[in-house]
Amino acid sequence: MIIDQYKKMKNLFLRQSYIDAWEDYQRSIRKRSFAQWDYIVLTASNDEQANAFQSQITYRQNKNVLPCKTKYLVLPDPDGKRVGSGGATLQVLRKLAEQEDIAGDFHNKRILVIHSGGDSKRVPQYSVCGKLFSPVPRELPDGRASTLFDEFLIGMAGVPSRFREGMLVLSGDVLLLFNPLQIDAQFHGAAAISMKSPVDVGKDHGVFLNNGKDYVKKFLHKQSIETLEKLGAVNTHGNVDLDTGAVLFDVNLMNALLSLVQTDGKIDAEKYARFVNEKSRISLYGDFLYPLAEDSTLEQYYKEQPEGTFCEELTECRTRIWEALHSFRMKLICLSPAEFIHFGTTRELLALLTDEIADYEYLDWKPMVFTNYKSEKKIQTAVHNALIEGTVQLADKCYVENSWLRGNTVLEKDCVISQLELKDVTVPSMVLHGVALKRENGEKRYIVRGYGIKDNPKKTLEERGSFLDGDLQSFINLNNLKTEDIWESEDHSLWKAKLYPVTDSQEKAVSWALLLHRMSSEKADEVKVSEWKSLKRYSLEESFQIADASVLVPWEEKLENRILIERFLNRLRAGEHYVDSLKTFGITELDEKQFDMLMEMAEKELPFEEKIRVLYSISRSMKFMKKNFHGTSYDQIEQKCFATIQQEIFKASNVNQVKKYKIAENQVKVSLPVRVNWGGGWTDTPPYCNEKGGVVLNAAILLNGQEPIEVELRKLPEKHVEFASLDLDAHGVVTTAAEIQDCHNPYDSFALHKAALIACGIIPMEGEADLEKILDEMGGGFYMSTCVKGVPKGSGLGTSSILSGACVRAFGKFLGTNWSDSDVYELVLNLEQIMSTGGGWQDQVGGLTGGIKYITSRSGMKQKLKVEYLDLDEATKTELQERFALIYTGQRRLARNLLRDVVGNYIGGKKESKEALEEMKHLAVMMRYELEQGDVDAFARLLNEHWEVSKKLDAGSTNTCIDQIFTSCEDLIDGKFISGAGGGGFLQVILKKGVSKEMLRAQLLDVYQDSGVDVWDAEFVW
Repeated sequence: MIIDQYKKMKNLFLRQSYIDAWEDYQRSIRKRSFAQWDYIVLTASNDEQANAFQSQITYRQNKNVLPCKTKYLVLPDPDGKRVGSGGATLQVLRKLAEQEDIAGDFHNKRILVIHSGGDSKRVPQYSVCGKLFSPVPRELPDGRASTLFDEFLIGMAGVPSRFREGMLVLSGDVLLLFNPLQIDAQFHGAAAISMKSPVDVGKDHGVFLNNGKDYVKKFLHKQSIETLEKLGAVNTHGNVDLDTGAVLFDVNLMNALLSLVQTDGKIDAEKYARFVNEKSRISLYGDFLYPLAEDSTLEQYYKEQPEGTFCEELTECRTRIWEALHSFRMKLICLSPAEFIHFGTTRELLALLTDEIADYEYLDWKPMVFTNYKSEKKIQTAVHNALIEGTVQLADKCYVENSWLRGNTVLEKDCVISQLELKDVTVPSMVLHGVALKRENGEKRYIVRGYGIKDNPKKTLEERGSFLDGDLQSFINLNNLKTEDIWESEDHSLWKAKLYPVTDSQEKAVSWALLLHRMSSEKADEVKVSEWKSLKRYSLEESFQIADASVLVPWEEKLENRILIERFLNRLRAGEHYVDSLKTFGITELDEKQFDMLMEMAEKELPFEEKIRVLYSISRSMKFMKKNFHGTSYDQIEQKCFATIQQEIFKASNVNQVKKYKIAENQVKVSLPVRVNWGGGWTDTPPYCNEKGGVVLNAAILLNGQEPIEVELRKLPEKHVEFASLDLDAHGVVTTAAEIQDCHNPYDSFALHKAALIACGIIPMEGEADLEKILDEMGGGFYMSTCVKGVPKGSGLGTSSILSGACVRAFGKFLGTNWSDSDVYELVLNLEQIMSTGGGWQDQVGGLTGGIKYITSRSGMKQKLKVEYLDLDEATKTELQERFALIYTGQRRLARNLLRDVVGNYIGGKKESKEALEEMKHLAVMMRYELEQGDVDAFARLLNEHWEVSKKLDAGSTNTCIDQIFTSCEDLIDGKFISGAGGGGFLQVILKKGVSKEMLRAQLLDVYQDSGVDVWDAEFVW
């Protein structure tokens, strides 16, 4: 019980320390005055690994997530030779001493050194990128997937404020969790940072023996529990002072170390070569720190196990080191509560991420980090910075990192996948690690390393080292191999085994790695094994040495962006507003790479409903953030969005179906009424109607006693077409089909005339066509005129769409077709798509036939309209005619981009817009019901409700003038609404019983006099 309470308190303390560390880290990024590291130095095993480290740092610097004042150095072992952690430390000191702002004087400098130059034999998937940049199962508060490097920088962000000068050295494969306030940096020489850990943990690591005065008396490395207890290293709680690999050096000790390779204060090349080389292989911990312990002796020092091998050169170096350092002492700084997490073997890693992850929940560690993957099964699977398609199957105890799994890929139990793109493959229990090799003659080269979860690459053939489903010896026996087929040296370890064929594609490399698994279990095809033998193969060691680390950051960044995009798409799919969805990308929203990726996906992958929402969201983001990409501005993306809607509807239409016609009538005149809209307006507009279906209630009316829309067709003997737009006083003659096909210019007075010829199938939409021949087959040319009489522009009465309907109706009669009303509706929809108006279908249906119409459509790109005529009794018709009035506002509807505003709000996921459109449909249904019940008062109330909903959908549907007109006659009306989209044009009202239109006119004229506000005569067409 007491242990559980301590653990709970410890976890709470460390969690708060974790939170505090993040806040310190953010301050170090934002505030130059905050105490920061002057230098952060990383050591690497070779140039390629150093380049990989540098690219990781640069990537973070470009994202502005590293401390602003700190300078970063990455130092590889010279010539790729393993010089030991001590040799690497001397190289660090030399490099720092050569920096301009140090110039050999380490005073007032705070330096963090992370030794990270190992080859990661026990977890080979990190040998190329370095264990320092291996994933940590945490998503940082800023949304990034964390790595050991990020955790180091965050955890150590508060340390510079705890000491004035000196150097902190860390081991790159150990994560320390503590509160920097615990560090007392008052020491001379060195200070080891230790923490209390159970003796069972200490026996497998280094342990400090305290002299009773908080100084190191002796170093105890991997000693038995009995030895540790006998020497007094275990306290009454069963804990030891664990060596965490973290050591602080003061300036004096730094200078003493540097003096080993100096003569008269300058670097001596001969001395430097003596200490920094592959043979001596000086160890930081075994060679530099041992002399600092109180009980250390020179005799025992010579016997201490080296990082390399015993040799005369090492003995000479140890003599010099003892002379330089033995006068210093090492203080013991014991942190408690604290946590020591060592990333050891592949098996330990998999266990940590699957079985043990719950133990670190207090640190916000979790199995799913920066991924789109969500398992529907209760399995212990971990994913880190990986994109996994919905068709992929993952079994229990799998771990996927920095990979993209596609298609029907299946991972069986105990799989680890790293740095790969897999498609339609089944992976048994094993590790698959993709490695891009340095190019050869400009050609790409790949290998995929395959080995078992339990395999230790240090183990040899002679030690019966395991390999996949068997061991190295059984692998040789099963496949009739000789040792020389796999090894070129006497070292027969898995690390040195030439097992992995080099290929020109990752896909092929994966197939060879999977073959290795079959070879290990006597399931391989002999022909494939023979082919495998003949191929150029590399070992784990060789592939590490010739890996192309430059591809790692771009690949991880690509995955990161794809995952962000998938999250963004999922939010859009869930109906979120684009503003919230764009927060997926952070406060600056889209960058250029994400823009490119989204645009490519929109063009090639996304279905229509997602494509338009992505394009609209991009356009809004670019507008708000004031960004251009590749010279493309937000309005171009917005245009692409709306063009996509038109193109998709156009594809579903029957346009370009040219037919053979004969002129049946010498002359045809068609006159049509205008319409007033009551319920469901905007629900007929693409893409809403295509996705949700539309519901509209409207009525046809005469305006001032006449049908304002007129179209005339007249046969001509000449083989040409004459166009006239009488209300515009425009006339023209066309003699070629190409002139008619040029119908997309909005400023062309005859765009409608031309589009009608194409929609009706007289002229093809595109391609070669002979107009004279077409007219000859029809029996002559013709004259076509259109006219809208007595209706102001921007009236809101649907004149432009009804005029389109009149053109189609006129052609139907002129050519003697038997087009039904449904045929005409479809042809008009096609005509409007040709003209790219982007509007809906209610206007043309409202004016093509008389009566009050209830019009519905179901979802689908090709809209099929169902038109029902309300069957009202005569009393209701009379009452409605008497109480309905049309008021002209005296102003034309404002020329603003109304359609794009409303449609944009819908496809952008604005909650109020979606709700308003749905409510409008319900109101249309209720209006029909009340009218058929003969209740005009209830109908008037519903009009008022609709008016309020319309204003929610589009605030621009009203303005001060409209509000004042309604207010000035409020005492005379029961219902009010706009015509069309509003913002000007005509208004509709339902008068109170007993109020006449003359009374309404008189009151309006009294207020507005000669301003143009007046009641117009409107008569329903039954």
